[in-house]
Amino acid sequence: MKEDVKEIAARVRVLREIEEISAEALAKELGFDPSEYTAWESGTKDFSVGALVEIANRFKVDLSELVSGKASKLKTFCVTRAGEAPEVSRRPMYGYWNLAYTFHNKKAEPFIVEASAETENKPININTHPGQELNYVLEGRLLISISGHDIELNPGDCIYYNSTEPHGMKALGGKAARFIAIVF
Repeated sequence: MKEDVKEIAARVRVLREIEEISAEALAKELGFDPSEYTAWESGTKDFSVGALVEIANRFKVDLSELVSGKASKLKTFCVTRAGEAPEVSRRPMYGYWNLAYTFHNKKAEPFIVEASAETENKPININTHPGQELNYVLEGRLLISISGHDIELNPGDCIYYNSTEPHGMKALGGKAARFIAIVF
């Protein structure tokens, strides 16, 4: 695994240990599979973005600080220039770039997400996380599955949903799909 995955895992472990909560108890509290959580915290498996958002909220730290180890400081506004958003997760065939990484105490986490063309020929990776989510398609075609309902989205289409419901997505048409995802 990449070194930054291990660094994120170490920061999560420290936050958990400061609050004197066991890995098993934290996994149970947040609704994570205990063995998957153990793999995340050991750095042998990368955290999903939804899991990182949930952990950051649980410990009342900014997602940016949890991921980068650097405190966000901006409280009035932040600007993220084209091509400067840091990548937050390296899930195979998906890229996530944080659009408000320097803003302190965000009430939502906005990302640009890219589902690669290769996702079309793979089963949809289903996940859940607390809260709600908005997806707005910028480029390509996206198939999103929410609680067994498959919805095809095209550029300009938007969907808002309860992210505690099992959901996942993949690109269609042999091309990558880029979309804005806001996790509340």
